[in-house]
Amino acid sequence: MDISNNEELKNQLLEFLSQRNFAAVRKLLDDINEVDIAELLEKLPAEKSIVAFRTLPKEVAAEVFSNLESDTQQYLVESITDQELHEILEDLSVDDAVDMVEELPANMVKRVLKVASKDTRTLINKFLQYPENSAGSIMTAEFMDLRRNMTVKDSIRKIRRTGEDSETIYTCYVIDDQRILQGIVTVKDLLLSNDDCPIEELMDEDIIKATTTDDREDVANNFSKYDLLSMPVVDKENRLVGIITVDDAMDVMEQEATEDMQVMGAMAPEETPYLKTGVFRLAKNRIVWLLILMVSGMINGSILNNYEAAFSAMPILVSFIPMLTDTGGNAGSQSSTIIIRSMALGEVQMHDFWKVLWKEIRVSIMVGVILSAINFIRLIILYPDQPLIALTISLAMICTVIMAKSIGGVLPMIAKALHLDPALMAAPLITTIVDAVSLIIYFSIAAQLLHV
Repeated sequence: MDISNNEELKNQLLEFLSQRNFAAVRKLLDDINEVDIAELLEKLPAEKSIVAFRTLPKEVAAEVFSNLESDTQQYLVESITDQELHEILEDLSVDDAVDMVEELPANMVKRVLKVASKDTRTLINKFLQYPENSAGSIMTAEFMDLRRNMTVKDSIRKIRRTGEDSETIYTCYVIDDQRILQGIVTVKDLLLSNDDCPIEELMDEDIIKATTTDDREDVANNFSKYDLLSMPVVDKENRLVGIITVDDAMDVMEQEATEDMQVMGAMAPEETPYLKTGVFRLAKNRIVWLLILMVSGMINGSILNNYEAAFSAMPILVSFIPMLTDTGGNAGSQSSTIIIRSMALGEVQMHDFWKVLWKEIRVSIMVGVILSAINFIRLIILYPDQPLIALTISLAMICTVIMAKSIGGVLPMIAKALHLDPALMAAPLITTIVDAVSLIIYFSIAAQLLHV
C-alpha cells in the first residue's frame, strides 16, 4: 500500500478505531510494511495505538514492536497482558529484546524477565552482561550453523527445518562440536553446488569476524569497508556466540554519526528524538558546554586588556579583529571537521599524526598566502597611506591560518590519544582556542612592525 499520504491513512485508522471496526483496522494494516505500521502507531494517541497494535497478527506484532520508539514500547509493556508480552518476547530477535530491556525501568524489567521463557531469559541476561557499545551488545544469537562434514543436501534440509528462527540464512557459519568457528558458506554456494558436495569444500576459511568486546563503531565500519551483510561474533576462545546483521550495523552508524554531530555542536549526546525530549533535559545537555565556552571566551577579554595601549595608539587595529578571528575559526573548523570524519571512517590513524600535521601546514600556507595577498591589495586600495598596517594584517592573516589549520588538524588526534572523543575538538572549542591565539599573534606582529 502507498502510505505517502500518512495523514489520510492516520485519519482513516482513527475512524475505524472509533467505530470499533477492528476487522477493518486489521485489513487496513495488513497491506502496510511493519516499519510503516510502527511509524503510523507512533502518530496515534497512546490508548488508540494499543488497540490498533492488538489487532495485528502474532507474527507481525513482534516486528512492529521492535521498530517502535522506546517510550512507546514501555507504554505497550505496561498495557498488554502477560500472555501477549510473552508472545512478543518469543518472536523478538534477542538483540531487539535486549535493547528494549535496557530502556525499561527496573520494575518493568522484572516483569519482562518473569514472563519470558527460560531460554529467552537466559539469553537476555547473558547479552546484558556485555559492555555497552561493544559488539556483544548488538549481536543476535539467532543464526544458521552447519558442520563441515555435512553435505549440501543435509545443509539445505537443515536450513528449511530451522531457518525460520534465524536472523538471516544467506550466510551460514561452519562450527565444530565445541562451537569453534571454522568457516562460512553462503546459500548461493549451496544452491549452485551438487547435493553430495561436502561443506568443507565450499566453506571460506578467511573469515572477517568480531569479538564480543570489540567497539561497535569499529565493527560497523568493517561492514562498510568489506560490504558485509552479516558478521560472526566470537569469544576469546574463537567460539561462535552470535552474529551482527547489516541492519544493526546501520543503526550503529546512525547513532554514532548523530552523537558526533551533537558533540561537535557542543552538546551532550541525547538518544531520544528531539520532539520527545523535555525542555529541561535539552537545556541540561547544552548548558555545560556553553558555560565552558563562555569561561574560555573570557581569555580573549584578558588578552585584549593587555593590549589596551595599542588600541589607544592606533584604534584602526580594532576593526580588523573580527576578520582575523573569524577567518582563523573557520580555517580551524575546516581542518578539525575533515580529520574527525576521516578518523571515524578509519582513513586516518594515530600513527598518521605527523603526516596530518605536515599536510595541514602545506595546505594552510597555500590558503594563507592567497587570503593575505587579496587582503593586502584591498587594504592598500582603502588605506594607501598605511602600508605598514596592510602588511601587519596580512602577516597576521598568514600566521593565523597556519596556526588554526595546524591546531584543527592535530587536536582531534590528541584527544583520541587521551581516550577522549575526537568530536569534542570541533568547531566551538577550536574556534575559542584559535580566537585567543590569533589575538596574541595579531598584536605581537603589530607591536613589532608598528611599535604600539
